[in-house]
Amino acid sequence: MQADSTSPPARVRAGGTVLSLIAGPLSVPILRAHLDGPLRLPDLRERIGGAAQTTLRGQVGNLRAIGALERHVRSGMPYTVENELTELGRGVLAVAAIVEAWLAQAPQGSIPLGSEPAKGAIRALVGAWGSTMLRELAAQPLALTELSSTISELSYPALERRLSAMRAARQVELRTDGGRGAKPYAVTEWTRQAVGPLVAAGRCECEHLAAVTEPLTRIDVEAAFLLAVPLVDLTVNYSGSCLFAVDTGSGNEGESKGRLAGVYIEIEEGSVASCVSKLEQEPRTWALGTVSSWVDAILEGRLGRLRMGGADPKLATSLIEGIHASLFFG
Repeated sequence: MQADSTSPPARVRAGGTVLSLIAGPLSVPILRAHLDGPLRLPDLRERIGGAAQTTLRGQVGNLRAIGALERHVRSGMPYTVENELTELGRGVLAVAAIVEAWLAQAPQGSIPLGSEPAKGAIRALVGAWGSTMLRELAAQPLALTELSSTISELSYPALERRLSAMRAARQVELRTDGGRGAKPYAVTEWTRQAVGPLVAAGRCECEHLAAVTEPLTRIDVEAAFLLAVPLVDLTVNYSGSCLFAVDTGSGNEGESKGRLAGVYIEIEEGSVASCVSKLEQEPRTWALGTVSSWVDAILEGRLGRLRMGGADPKLATSLIEGIHASLFFG
């Protein structure tokens, strides 16, 4: 059956739209130029320089179309057309600052935002995040054939292209494993740190672009756990285990009203020994929260909306604080 031509376009996974916008070389300079107030196109061109007028006009039109800039016509003779930064535009700039900090940590050396390497790195990240590929690689190293058997929505060539882009950007590396036929790919530490940009972009879209992108989900937060938790190195020699669970709606005393996803973490002498996608039925220590409360914890280190309990809530608190610090280079 052919698709109905009047059907709305497919919604994009949360984070991809804003990150793709930031990958463009002119988007962030244009938005930053409007921080001091509305600008006419000639004034904008004078401020940022280097861009052809038709190119600049087209990019301003794209930013207006998405809602990052707003057009105003000022009365007078002759009338004046200005563009003004919106709340979405300010949100995009906040995400861009996080992306810049991430690019500065690239294993090949700091990458300037707006450069071709930055565009390639961001697009490779978005391509992996847009499917379940990044989540699968976060859980464990996998060969291309294993990914192909796990991810049905992407063809083998499509997966191969995404892996090639990530490998070129140093977001995955081949692991030597003598016990397996095909060498598996593993995400790099730098890719794990990309949880910051991914979650920040997802929250920005949920707040300002809910009509065109998917909301952040419990599975997205689980993927963030799988990526970020192995980065944590506690300042004290804790040993123990902890469950991080994300819920569509939490009940009293840590009981769930909705469906759960999460990870089970084992700590040995202050270091993460394992982090697996598993919901332990009777965890020794646990932290439970909604998607939005976990997003606050990851991005801002705010723990007040999470429920924590069990034998050692301080272990859960230290782990969550460690995630935030590891992502924002604290």
